[in-house]
Amino acid sequence: MSSAPRTTAPAPDSTGGRAFPPGFLWGTATAAYQIEGAADIDGRTPSIWDTFSRTPGKVRNGDTGDIATDHYHRWREDVAIMADLGVGAYRFSISWPRVQPTGRGPALQKGLDFYRRLTDELLEKGIQPVATLYHWDLPQDLEDAGGWPQRETSHRFADYAALAAEALGDRVRTWTTLNEPWCSAFLGYGSGVHAPGRTDQVAALRAAHHLNLGHGLAVQALRSGTPAGTKVSVTLNLHHVRPLTDSAEDADAVRRIDGVANRVFTGPMLQGAYPADTLADTAHLTDWSFVRDGDTAEIGQPLDFLGVNYYTPTLVSAAAEAGAHRSDGHGASPYSPWPGGDRVAFHLPPGDTTAMGWAVDPSGLYDLLLRVRDDVPGLPLMITENGAAFDDYAGPEGEVRDPGRIGYLHGHLDAVHRAIAAGVDVRGYFLWSLLDNFEWGYGYSKRFGAVYVDYPTGTRIPKSSARWYAEVARNNVLPPAADGTS
Repeated sequence: MSSAPRTTAPAPDSTGGRAFPPGFLWGTATAAYQIEGAADIDGRTPSIWDTFSRTPGKVRNGDTGDIATDHYHRWREDVAIMADLGVGAYRFSISWPRVQPTGRGPALQKGLDFYRRLTDELLEKGIQPVATLYHWDLPQDLEDAGGWPQRETSHRFADYAALAAEALGDRVRTWTTLNEPWCSAFLGYGSGVHAPGRTDQVAALRAAHHLNLGHGLAVQALRSGTPAGTKVSVTLNLHHVRPLTDSAEDADAVRRIDGVANRVFTGPMLQGAYPADTLADTAHLTDWSFVRDGDTAEIGQPLDFLGVNYYTPTLVSAAAEAGAHRSDGHGASPYSPWPGGDRVAFHLPPGDTTAMGWAVDPSGLYDLLLRVRDDVPGLPLMITENGAAFDDYAGPEGEVRDPGRIGYLHGHLDAVHRAIAAGVDVRGYFLWSLLDNFEWGYGYSKRFGAVYVDYPTGTRIPKSSARWYAEVARNNVLPPAADGTS
């Protein structure tokens, strides 16, 4: 990854497309539980997602990640697809229970060997490996001991980070500690729509803090265990929260949700403290005594860049009654993932939607990037996830055409380009996702991949969006839109 700061993007090229800065990193991304399968092979033990998905009624159609796309056995084929597409980087996650089955003790070499083989193959093909330590697959043994609401889990995570760094630090030069800790804390322990499926707002707030602490301790472990020049980051699914109206009440709804969606993480990670208003908003639930002296200093470790995941904006208003959170787009549950936001209503923004029911709105990404630039000046950014689910299918000739996804990606890449022109230091973009896969509580019913997977056979078919994205990456230029606009 280039370390040179950038403030403006080049002018349009001769074709009318928009060129990205030299060295801009084009990649794609996946997560271990969503693609690997091999759930009980070579010593791997259950994660919270194994347990959750095997619990009747938790995942659509009773789907599990037991086989997923069988990437554990087909990884060489998947790397070949990436090489054919010409992407420069691959963001994958390491399965914690595959390399440290109980979340304690020595590493399991068979598990580490899988990631050694994967990264060696990536490097041989000229693809930069970008490793995420935690994409939601906590070893079930650690959940049985209390999970992320318990402080001890933060220290176990740091130990795991040290094991991964020792094994892979000579190959992997870019690391991410956590992926979307908001989902881990508030969907996993608040609304219960994600593993481990608990519904306790205090536990969710405790989990948020201990994820933050685990992040800070893991950054230190990675810095100690990898060569100089290794880049360390965290990935946050920052919510771009907008008010339904210009009223003061709706503005306060934005403030409340922004606090528990974004600033509860960016505060201690990037600015040295938890936001005072969010502590006040949640004071009826907890006194935050689980935050100990010195914790925010441990959390606020310097980062080489911030990973930003974005799919859709969040539209809110004040609500007269509690419980309006149910329409927030994060799954049906009578329990709120928004501590301190009980009297906030969520609304579907206008316009087209994806198969997830999420609004297609690239302006939210543009506005979000400018906000991060202003809040944390000087910190480089990477778009570590962006993409869309559509109802894809293979045609009679075996082709998969997905013009809706191409339109989605074009709009959002245009937003990234405009943000760079406005002075935002964005270094790269990772398409979510390389493959159709296990989409958490939705099972296999939603397809985010640039590559279609026929689940009964495992056959991979690059969609038209994959070929389109390959051209963008190869040329480092966003072509004019199909309607002739740039």
